[in-house]
Amino acid sequence: MGKPERVAYFNGQIVPESQVLISFRDRSFKYGDGVFDMTRTFNGHIFKLQEHLERLYRSLKYVGIDPGLSIEQMTQISKDVVERNLALLGPGEDFWVGQRVTRGVDVVGGDFWENSGPTVIVECTPLPLKARATLYRDGIDVVFPSVQRTPPESLSPNVKSHNYLNVIMADLEVRNANPKAWALLLDTRGFLAEGMGSNVFLVKDGVLYTPKEQYVLAGVSRQTVIELAEQLKLKLVEDDLTPYNAYTADEAFITSTSFCICPVHSFNGKVVGDGRVPGPLTKKLTDAYTDLVDCDFVEQYLRHLA
Repeated sequence: MGKPERVAYFNGQIVPESQVLISFRDRSFKYGDGVFDMTRTFNGHIFKLQEHLERLYRSLKYVGIDPGLSIEQMTQISKDVVERNLALLGPGEDFWVGQRVTRGVDVVGGDFWENSGPTVIVECTPLPLKARATLYRDGIDVVFPSVQRTPPESLSPNVKSHNYLNVIMADLEVRNANPKAWALLLDTRGFLAEGMGSNVFLVKDGVLYTPKEQYVLAGVSRQTVIELAEQLKLKLVEDDLTPYNAYTADEAFITSTSFCICPVHSFNGKVVGDGRVPGPLTKKLTDAYTDLVDCDFVEQYLRHLA
């Protein structure tokens, strides 16, 4: 018998992943005309699914796609897909959980906007725990690429679309110079924006700073840190931040669905603070995050070190 295969929801049915086949005429493949959202599990339980799906449906409304499913139906489908795949998780592993909706498949010979109706996929895949374990041990080396973030006047950063070419080109530039570095794009005004599915926080004199929501995707993990900071009575400021602010910070960290919180070691080769990771305030927020999700996600990554 072959290796058990994960299943996914595909246009009304839950099928083996190998049967989730997208037409080359699908508008997401052709134009990036689709949206998605991603969350993760902790100990097999989906984290903040409601918040992620609410963001997905805001993205759908922004681009004018009707998925043909209510948010309640999408919630149940997501839970069902994860439940059916849990037995395939290894010890200490967790899933990324994604919902993907495209405008559909173009009609051959039809007008540009004629299509088959939405393509809807709900899937999950194991988190890259081994691949990213060293980032928790050593901290992330962040580089500001020459590629700038698409400005909100062109496309709202608050929509999580399938067109990732902007951040992909930035990441390629950075990784060509340093394969282990993490790209953090500046906006067109020269202020810190965001990285591939990630937000940044700086710490200076005990105060937390993060870029304004207007210019970045308002990450659910970012919002979780903001809420934890409020509970811990930490001062937090959303502001325009420059590379100078990053170079002179006492601490810094990245937030994302998979990372939750991961410390930054350097910006453009300049070591943050005294170089120790995580810094004390980063550690305090990480501990609070760990308590919230009832999972030591740092240890979850570190145990995969060779």
